[in-house]
Amino acid sequence: MPCKLLPLNMNLLHKEKDFEIYSSGLKKELSIPYFEDGISAGFPSPADDFLHGKLDLNEYLINNPSATYYVRVLGDSMANAGIASGSLLIVDKSIEASNGKIVVAFLDKEFTVKRIKKIKNKIYLKAENTGYEDIEITSEMNFEIFGVVTHSITKHR
Repeated sequence: MPCKLLPLNMNLLHKEKDFEIYSSGLKKELSIPYFEDGISAGFPSPADDFLHGKLDLNEYLINNPSATYYVRVLGDSMANAGIASGSLLIVDKSIEASNGKIVVAFLDKEFTVKRIKKIKNKIYLKAENTGYEDIEITSEMNFEIFGVVTHSITKHR
């Protein structure tokens, strides 16, 4: 059964050297074949016998379309969270950024993707790569959270 790559309907909103932000552009349904029972990662199985219809990726991945946008990641600071350079993140602005969530943040004139870490009365942005230090957020910094990452899409080729 051939696999076809379908482009997402995205509009570039903002671009920096390490970051690209896209609108979600949800205007139409995107349905592709869906195998509800899963497929084997070991021996091949007759997957066509288990086809359960179509899956709309917009419906599956996006809960609040008006508050959702995409971000293309450039860099490896979140590699240990499964977010590689080139990954496409789905970000929801309506979700509260709480301890442990991965967020898109604006910090001193730059966008970044990091995990929120709260210890006592302090907030840190934590990279998921030991090559990067945690960033303690202080009152002197220009800091704003632009949304919570709900999914990451990474090409495996």
